[in-house]
Amino acid sequence: MEVEMTFLGTGTSQGVPVIACQCDVCSSTDPKDHRLRSSVLMRTKERTVAIDSGPDFRQQMLRAGVERLDALVLTHEHKDHVAGLDDIRAFNFSSGLDMPVYSSLKVQEALRREFHYIFEMAKYPGVPRVALHEINIDPFSIGGDVWTPLPVKHHQLPVLGFRLGDIAYITDANHLENETWERLEGVDVLVLNALRKESHVSHFTLDEALEIARKVGARKTYLTHISHQLGLHDVVQSELPSGVFLAYDGLVVHAKTKIS
Repeated sequence: MEVEMTFLGTGTSQGVPVIACQCDVCSSTDPKDHRLRSSVLMRTKERTVAIDSGPDFRQQMLRAGVERLDALVLTHEHKDHVAGLDDIRAFNFSSGLDMPVYSSLKVQEALRREFHYIFEMAKYPGVPRVALHEINIDPFSIGGDVWTPLPVKHHQLPVLGFRLGDIAYITDANHLENETWERLEGVDVLVLNALRKESHVSHFTLDEALEIARKVGARKTYLTHISHQLGLHDVVQSELPSGVFLAYDGLVVHAKTKIS
């Protein structure tokens, strides 16, 4: 069975271009230098699932022409990954169903706090309808598709990446836990955050991401969660080793997998 991944957004928390910035990247007319907040869409034969719902979620769903969404999986609670949760109500209206949302208990607590109106006993008419599913580092199933969490650290914050078949997606990380190294064995496509070239307290640099890519040895590695500080897409791409690519919004990637 094949897994298809669409990059809905490949930018960092501010997106690219950055408000009020006139640098070469933010002024670029190349569409590959225009990056919404990081998110991907994962499609198998039966299921369409989004990883993260940041502030650009509505725009991303419209741009990608998504008419059905079977579930939402969240990596962590930062606003650039959850702020668009309210817009899942469009899928409630079209399907008549609650939206399954898979996340850690810590993320659920943040959602209940920041989107309190969704979870009130006496709900305002038309608010999003979600069905929360708690996950941890153990594999879980969405409609028969097995998802394997990839625990990482974002400075000191626990974050989950995910492996679906032979595609692994990791964003907002500067450390991979031991379980994650083991769970990346044999992966065909690796997605990894690479914020910029200079060191950062909570994100991999370009060099750090390249070293992890080398150790994992995936057939292809795509870099995401990119800031304007990394540089122009085409310039950076020309400097990357074989098999490593800068992801860009709208890019579609396929991998063969053995999902049962």
